[in-house]
Amino acid sequence: MSTLIDFVLHIDAHLVTLVNTFGNWTYLILFGIIFIETGAVIMPFLPGDSLLFAACALAANPVYHLNIWTFVTLFLVACISGDSLNFFIGQRVGHALTNHSLFGKLIQKDSLERSEAFFNKHGAMAIILARFMPIIRTFAPFVAGGSNMPYRRFIRYSLIGCISWVILCCAGGYFFGNIPFVKEHFSIVVLGIIIISLIPAVASYLHGKFKSAK
Repeated sequence: MSTLIDFVLHIDAHLVTLVNTFGNWTYLILFGIIFIETGAVIMPFLPGDSLLFAACALAANPVYHLNIWTFVTLFLVACISGDSLNFFIGQRVGHALTNHSLFGKLIQKDSLERSEAFFNKHGAMAIILARFMPIIRTFAPFVAGGSNMPYRRFIRYSLIGCISWVILCCAGGYFFGNIPFVKEHFSIVVLGIIIISLIPAVASYLHGKFKSAK
């Protein structure tokens, strides 16, 4: 876990190492991370927003010879296909997966319950909103699939959420990631991105708690 935290907080330095080591294979590696973070129910802790921001900040720097449009395309495909995979997993196995002797231990039950509460409160709009919320965005498609939502309806909201998320994070990294202050305090910026993205989930959770107390 400490390795993962170090990777997230110093993601800019680690991505530079990836690019210098693997060259164009970096595209595929980052595609895989976003696809797994979105599509694998058991890995909601992988970096998302910060990874898009940092990758596109590197793309804005001509030294690394990375193409911003390649990143945008791959990230879009990764999160849309990941959402769909997650939806079908929820549709086919649902809570049976959480009760499995192996997978049940890997799924964060508390996070799944919070995602279910968030989905029940906001309905289909939760699919769009969850895209901007770490951890919950991993479970939202799973919950939607388990609730028997028609896939045609799900994918419409998923497309809106994924396109908005990718454009916002990639544009932020590309246009602001190389500002001297941001580069010098990149770990703080990443931490800020994580905190801001968690605000809606925390606010929704606290609202539910206060409402229950009343």
